[in-house]
Amino acid sequence: MRLDLRLIAGMITPGARVLDIGCGDGALLDHLTREKRADARGIEIDMAQATAAVAQGLAVIHGDADNDLAFYPDDAFDFVVLSRTIHAVEKPREVLRQMLRIGRHAVISFPNFGHWEVRMRLALTGRMPMTETWGRPWYETPNIHPCTILDFTDLCERDGYAIEQWLAVDEKGARAPWKKSVRLANFFGEQALFLLKKKDQGRRP
Repeated sequence: MRLDLRLIAGMITPGARVLDIGCGDGALLDHLTREKRADARGIEIDMAQATAAVAQGLAVIHGDADNDLAFYPDDAFDFVVLSRTIHAVEKPREVLRQMLRIGRHAVISFPNFGHWEVRMRLALTGRMPMTETWGRPWYETPNIHPCTILDFTDLCERDGYAIEQWLAVDEKGARAPWKKSVRLANFFGEQALFLLKKKDQGRRP
């Protein structure tokens, strides 16, 4: 699996009820079902990928985060996952709210627009940067709300979400030297992962 999906899988407890939003071909769902005995379901906006996932026997429906989460009941899942998608949805703040309404925990991964290479390319060329993580030209990218790690932590504080766990990694999975410093992570981390819950919520199982 993709690096961030492997790291997300490590945050999911065995036997959990999981909803993966933007699940693609279902790689994470398949892993969680086989390795963690999870009740894992998915939503995918791309019909071809949703069809491919269903063909593998996975519980995936065609839909999107901006419009379809409102139809799920409160606390329907233990974990709701949004991997490398929050920057591509129309209403990221509302999507986060819905995730923590229908799930006890939310797991978010996203590429960090504050990474030093992104800053350097923008400063030196005056153009939207293209890197291994940000791999499409500006006129083809689906990313409409790119953010930094500091932006995301500020939003969590503003909207009352407790950060249970976080990490920032490069594309090869290395984490040091930013393991405990959000500001260092914002500069060196190519992608970020956050495990969230509501601040008034009890301890995770």
